[in-house]
Amino acid sequence: MELLTILLQAELENQTGSQWGFWIMMIAVFVIMWLFMIRPQQKKQKELEQKRSSMKAGDKVVTAGGLHGKIDKVQDDTFMIEIAKGIIIKVDKASVFEEPTVEKKEDKKEDKKD
Repeated sequence: MELLTILLQAELENQTGSQWGFWIMMIAVFVIMWLFMIRPQQKKQKELEQKRSSMKAGDKVVTAGGLHGKIDKVQDDTFMIEIAKGIIIKVDKASVFEEPTVEKKEDKKEDKKD
């Protein structure tokens, strides 16, 4: 009878230890996910916001819809973009991206040749 009691107590202690191991693993998974997924995304978002705030009239841009044009006016939350001679559209700042430079396009062409 005493042997059975000792074995049951040992099993109970093992279960308590495995619960701590579970929580440690869950925390480790969360930290790894934050380091490799969430943190880099936050950095990219900050860079994009800085680029948008530094855009000025005359900069070439591309909208999220794929329209290419030049910034005509900068307003609080919007840009006035000239997409063709005399055609100006109003676009939200969140949907505007900086147009890739010619150097970046040439680099992509060279990569395809290799």
